[in-house]
Amino acid sequence: MNATPAPASTSSVPLPVPSLPGLPLVGVLPELQRDPLGVMERATLSAGPMVRLPLPLGVQAFLLSDPGLVEHVLVTNSRNYVKQTRGYEMLRKVLGNGLVTSEGDFWKRQRRIAQPAFHRERLFAFGETMTKAASEMVDGWTPGQPFDVADAFMRVTLRLVGETLLSSDVTSASSEVGQAITVALEHLIHRTVHPFSFPEWVPTPANLAFKKALEQLDDVVLGMIASRRAGQGPRNDLLAMLMEARDPETGEGMSDAQLRDEVMTIFLAGHETTANALAWTVVLLGRSPAVEKRLVQELDEVLGGRPPAMSDVPKLPYTAMVLKESMRLYPPVWTLARRVVETEVVDGLVFPKDAIIFMCPYALHRHPKYWTDPEAFDPERWAPDAPPPTKGAYLPFSMGQRKCIGDTFAMVEAQLVLATLMQRVHLSLVPGQAFQTEPLITLRPKGGVTVVASKR
Repeated sequence: MNATPAPASTSSVPLPVPSLPGLPLVGVLPELQRDPLGVMERATLSAGPMVRLPLPLGVQAFLLSDPGLVEHVLVTNSRNYVKQTRGYEMLRKVLGNGLVTSEGDFWKRQRRIAQPAFHRERLFAFGETMTKAASEMVDGWTPGQPFDVADAFMRVTLRLVGETLLSSDVTSASSEVGQAITVALEHLIHRTVHPFSFPEWVPTPANLAFKKALEQLDDVVLGMIASRRAGQGPRNDLLAMLMEARDPETGEGMSDAQLRDEVMTIFLAGHETTANALAWTVVLLGRSPAVEKRLVQELDEVLGGRPPAMSDVPKLPYTAMVLKESMRLYPPVWTLARRVVETEVVDGLVFPKDAIIFMCPYALHRHPKYWTDPEAFDPERWAPDAPPPTKGAYLPFSMGQRKCIGDTFAMVEAQLVLATLMQRVHLSLVPGQAFQTEPLITLRPKGGVTVVASKR
């Protein structure tokens, strides 16, 4: 991957970049509003490693379909590609300046503070909590009675991020929190692709609903911080680490505003993504009896009927393979975006200053150039002796220094929750569901996943 500064003269002719067909003045914006995944997939699969997305207001936007270019943006020269985009601007309205949205030296400092909470050794303390929560979730299911398992996963992962990282019990507020998160995410994605919406100070029903949702989330998060300030709670979880951290130059700790942003980020990002991955996994297993049979066989052989423990995670490779393949087909974070800081030429392609660069994991994960039979649910792709995917073609947690800090935590949590429920019950998909994708900030199954549980 060769990168150079922009050519100083016309003697070096850059490679042409095709443009996705669009309407006069508005380009592909109406399509993005109706079907963002469809637009991204069509652009990714069109000819060439880079495609222009025509947008209004003079916005220069490109989508990358070449894993090498993706790696260049996210890893090789990531300093030249920042998160100053409209999507992240919207996300900051909820997450503030937390780990997902902050940049530069401030981000590096916050990452260093939070990193120890996600070390593999610390995860061993969480295993029993994860298994217990998953088991109690299954205990609450009535055999033969339909229910939304996607909602159940949202509740259990919300409980787990509260108990493991923040030492807080949020189960009593899970319904209110879940609804507030849905309202907030729907509002953010709508405003991201509708640049001509009313300003947020205008009291439209949507703006008022978003304001109320944000107040509800703030009440929960600020309540956790206030309790801890009052001396309630342990001193060895992520919240304690954040509160006890001191600036090496000034000796100052984090303000409540900074703590709020980091806790809100962990609170939302730490449960929404894992819950969606589990929900899509249930959909795929419900359509693939042979895969489910092999998964249950592994659980029976390794666990022998006892609940899974953290020490069992390395002994459940097929369970991990199922989850990796599920996240290939339905990556929790379906799109990534960066703004170009300074113009550069990468393999003859010009990345103009201030242009927005999109990368779509959902589409890259289904690109026939990099995946055999890409639409098939085939966990064997991830067998220990299978060739690894092309670097930059599989990024459910992004890649590079901005890769999700909680990737190992999420995988362990998903394995233990999936193992706990699959060894105890079979989930049958209720017929007639379309299982359409709902691309909010994360990729949800639209309308949930209605199933019926039966004991094994």
